[in-house]
Amino acid sequence: MSFFNTELRRLFKRRLTRVTLALVALLLGGMAASTAFTSHQSTPEGRAAAEAAAQPQYQQAVRDHERSIADCEAAEARGENTEMNYGPDCGREWGPQLEWYVQQPYEFDFAGEFGGRLMGLGLLLVLAAVLIGASFVGAEWTSGGMMNLLLWQPGRLKVLLTKLAALVTGLFGVSVLLGVCWTVAYWLIGTYRGTMGEMTAGAWTSTGLTGLRTVGLILAAAVVAFGLASLGRHTALALGGLVGIFVINEVAVLPLLRVLGTSFPDRFTFTAHLMAWFERELPLFDYVNCTMVQGECVPAEMVLTWQDSGLVFAIGTLLVLGAALWAMRRRDIA
Repeated sequence: MSFFNTELRRLFKRRLTRVTLALVALLLGGMAASTAFTSHQSTPEGRAAAEAAAQPQYQQAVRDHERSIADCEAAEARGENTEMNYGPDCGREWGPQLEWYVQQPYEFDFAGEFGGRLMGLGLLLVLAAVLIGASFVGAEWTSGGMMNLLLWQPGRLKVLLTKLAALVTGLFGVSVLLGVCWTVAYWLIGTYRGTMGEMTAGAWTSTGLTGLRTVGLILAAAVVAFGLASLGRHTALALGGLVGIFVINEVAVLPLLRVLGTSFPDRFTFTAHLMAWFERELPLFDYVNCTMVQGECVPAEMVLTWQDSGLVFAIGTLLVLGAALWAMRRRDIA
């Protein structure tokens, strides 16, 4: 059996990997089941019943609106300026609409909501990939297994890269499998318990591309966690380092940049790049360096694209991986 196959088997034989993936599957199943249970497909009968139930509130709102118009007309007859209190034309165009009072049961809309569900899947798998990736190599260093492994496979970089390849391959397969199951589950919910909305060929293509970006982020997170654990030779150091970097970036760096008057400080945060990566683009507004137009502060605007975020993620991943490979080659293993 090849070294790669051995590492791939070892990845899925580890208790932490199995428990983590089982918990992820349970959480995803619970989320899908909750959506299926709470979603109710709209029917003409249900719509008619909801409109009938909303009629008393609607009729009362109509009477209140007519009374307001009558009061406005009386005030105009007395020569008062009514525009400030009642609006132009006594607010006639602001009359109530029946749709405002119709309360229908929740109906899952695949076209409108699946993007957010896909983001939730991605973030959950990113956390799982960080934990699995860090422990996969961190446990080897902590237990001394790395030294024993190098007695059998003396090539340091070959050992580390083979373990990384097994990790990436395994997580790629798991991510694709769960992504397909997630999509099918919500397609079934949209078809039989909700609505599919306007899912054109272009919409399906966009969904597929979002799925590919999601898989890429999951693998990048696993590589970064793997690299940090190899550098620190401990799982906890990698996990603590990632949490520390995220907290410092969001809690300390962002407020400091705002105090310094940096243009578009949000573009330096992980949260903004994550949103841009999933949503394809994220508009940012600079309220610090705004432009005064007729006494109003109009913020400058820039668009953070998924290409921008991808470049940031790629550079960070390559830097961590490069440092891990350099340390593996240069440092004392014992």
